[in-house]
Amino acid sequence: MKGLTNDIVKEWLDEVKDPEIPVLSLNDLGVITGIDIDHQGKVTVDMTPTFTGCPAMDVMKQDVLDVLEKRGVSDYDVNISFKTQWNSNMISEKGRKALKDFGLAPPPQHDMIVDIDIIERANCPHCGSENTEMKTPFGPTLCRSMHYCHSCLQAFEQFKPI
Repeated sequence: MKGLTNDIVKEWLDEVKDPEIPVLSLNDLGVITGIDIDHQGKVTVDMTPTFTGCPAMDVMKQDVLDVLEKRGVSDYDVNISFKTQWNSNMISEKGRKALKDFGLAPPPQHDMIVDIDIIERANCPHCGSENTEMKTPFGPTLCRSMHYCHSCLQAFEQFKPI
């Protein structure tokens, strides 16, 4: 396609939402880790899972393929790649806000050292309190943990810092 750029493809991919958190685009989640358009117009999209074996990756990949086809791209590859290791710092500020608005505590930014202290801390997405307690590191999906707020008395999930 003439005039196609990485920025245009990235904008298209804002339509692709995480199937488990539908308010979050794959761009904002940081799962889209590469877009390349070669001299013949072939589009290659690299995606990195948040977790190895993430059950949603096949759905996400198909959604990316569907968006490319819908936009008239006929020559493409969508690769699940581990060249870039995903970490929760890759979630955009827009994505962090979307998580909070959805009722999930966004993961704290970190310096690539994730110890038990950072995993246990979570601000309540309902009231903003730091008076919270992790009840279990195991949530409904591998990327979430369960917490309780002692201020507003609400249970909530946190997207785990990784």
